[in-house]
Amino acid sequence: MVAGVCDLRPGALRAAGITLLLTDLDNTLAPYGAPEPDGAVRDWAAALEAAGVRLFLLSNSRKPSRPARFAQALGIPYLGHAGKPRPGGFFQAMDRMGARAEETAIVGDQIFTDILGGRRAGVRTILVEPIRLAGNPGRYVRYAAEWPFRALSRQRRR
Repeated sequence: MVAGVCDLRPGALRAAGITLLLTDLDNTLAPYGAPEPDGAVRDWAAALEAAGVRLFLLSNSRKPSRPARFAQALGIPYLGHAGKPRPGGFFQAMDRMGARAEETAIVGDQIFTDILGGRRAGVRTILVEPIRLAGNPGRYVRYAAEWPFRALSRQRRR
């Protein structure tokens, strides 16, 4: 577990054997509704590429234009409406990128979609703190249900 994606060091990922990093979009790379990545995320994506780690956007967004626009701004491939936590989207992304599960990780803000899906697909998982909770009451319920698991992750991080 890390505070945010930019806390993930590209060289450390590569040294751990990660060559493909799947990433969630909303509340992981950007707040809900942000149309394009900010400068910090752009710089982080460039550093990943320089370290030999390919980035792939794996989103559950039902609005096809949102992940498409965001991925295009970063120059990376994407899969929208991925169906997380079902592993099919993970397998499709790895297949498209020619990567094996043991060299793939997923980074996301939700335990019951990103992390559970990653575990089901056999990839390493990295949980980040959500960028912003405001706006959707359903998000509060989901994050409240995840709270005990987040607390355990924080203890392991120390």
